[in-house]
Amino acid sequence: MSASDQLDRQGAADREDSKLRRELGFWSLAAAGIGSVIGSGWLFSAMYASQEAGPAALIAWVIAGALMLMIALVFAELGMVRPESGGLVRYPLYSNGRLAASIIGWAMWLSYVANPPSEASAVVQYASSWWDGVYDTTTGDLTTLGTAVAVLLMAVFVVINYFGVKWFATSNNIVTVVKLAIPTITVVLLLASGFGANDKAGGISHNISAHGFAPYGLSAAFSAIASGGLIFAYTGFRNVIELSGEARNPHRDIPRAMVVTIGFSIVLYLGLQVGYLGGLPASELAKAGWHGVNLDSPFADLAKMLGFTWLSWLLIADSSISPSGSGIVYTAANARNVFGLAKNGFFPHVVMRVSERTGVPVVALLVNFVLGAGTIILLPSWHSIVEVLSALAALTFSIGSVSVLVFRRVGLGDDSSRLRGMAVIAPVAFVVASLVILWQDWSTLWKTVIALLVGLVWFVVSFIRGERDPGDLAGGTWLVVYISFVYLVAAIGSYGGAGWLAHPWDSIIVALGALAAFFWGVRAGAQYLKGHPRLLDRLRADTSEEAAEGAPTT
Repeated sequence: MSASDQLDRQGAADREDSKLRRELGFWSLAAAGIGSVIGSGWLFSAMYASQEAGPAALIAWVIAGALMLMIALVFAELGMVRPESGGLVRYPLYSNGRLAASIIGWAMWLSYVANPPSEASAVVQYASSWWDGVYDTTTGDLTTLGTAVAVLLMAVFVVINYFGVKWFATSNNIVTVVKLAIPTITVVLLLASGFGANDKAGGISHNISAHGFAPYGLSAAFSAIASGGLIFAYTGFRNVIELSGEARNPHRDIPRAMVVTIGFSIVLYLGLQVGYLGGLPASELAKAGWHGVNLDSPFADLAKMLGFTWLSWLLIADSSISPSGSGIVYTAANARNVFGLAKNGFFPHVVMRVSERTGVPVVALLVNFVLGAGTIILLPSWHSIVEVLSALAALTFSIGSVSVLVFRRVGLGDDSSRLRGMAVIAPVAFVVASLVILWQDWSTLWKTVIALLVGLVWFVVSFIRGERDPGDLAGGTWLVVYISFVYLVAAIGSYGGAGWLAHPWDSIIVALGALAAFFWGVRAGAQYLKGHPRLLDRLRADTSEEAAEGAPTT
């Protein structure tokens, strides 16, 4: 696609963008972020992280939280410079061209599509405590009935979003208030029961001393970041960016909503993990250690063990509210994601169409529903979906760090839309995200290759058909080399790979290689944009208009 064609498509995209309604304020954006965070992740991640790493899971939560905070700041600046619905898949196109955007866009879409199914499957799995026949405890998968119920629940998410962003925001604000209260109560009660051993709770000091802080080694804590669902648990912040095109004051509200979302998430998840570690009865650990603890409804079952019957029922009720609330938000955000991909030219123009009556990309909603239903049929359990999703999420997040510095190098944005310390934050976030990819067990990581190849094949086919721009190759080759490098090290490394590279040498090699790839990507992106002056002028003009409308950000 030539620069002229890209500008024509951009014009059509702008016309559809104008139909979106800027009705989201700070509280609605923060509720979208927090409402996504408090979904199925808090219900399961503490147990799966402990299974993987024991008490060293606390290290995993801190690393994952720090990474998510850095990435949130990266995307906060991108959202201030150019607020746009579906922005996460648009920024790579602007900064590095169609090759980079094809790979990241498809991977991001597939990772997003998996979110509503994961939330729906979490609802059904927790419901198995009172609804027989929806979950098979032997296989850890939903039954045929459970899968059907989950698909029906996803359809409800679509219906709520169909009636417009204002209805979505109002319903989500109400649900988020309820969702905040229950995990907070859970943290307080678990902490109260978990300090000092008694006849029910093992006590945090006892449970740690009996089995060790890192019974499976520190490397297990790194693996838990992806395989335990920690990255998945934090990813709700990105929905703030996906909805940024509908924010009333993006300069002021986006960074605040992002920081509030991540800050709250870090405190909540650390509290839940400490409470779980201390509240788990010693008798449960005596069976087979942390690896052997496998509860169908982790916090609800734990509440029963500790004698908090009323809390267990409250948690069962919340297991429908929290994931459903997140599913509603992810359904909204992913429709904007597909909207962005259609603007990139990856889908037919009809997918980009926004309803005049509701201001919602309706066709995008339906496309995601169909693929999401297929996902839950192929991966009929929360954990199996989350394992694959987490690795893809870490990869798709990393490209934002490159885009933000490319934008700075070519002069997009001004002091009012730039955050302090980004010259350091961006490369560090890119390196840590690369390490999280490596730390995923190779048996799961290799499955993500399919999603990446789909994007690459799509680009190759379009290139052969005549949509040729040499700048796309120059701007995106670094990404192909970078991904191949990380996956090669993972294949021969110590995290489920061949073991030819021992820990920590595989991590050191990836960190150094990722840093080199980062600066290569920034340089290639700056050259790409400077080589497309009409596109750059258009972005500068749009950025100037946004700056004139937005309030200065401190």
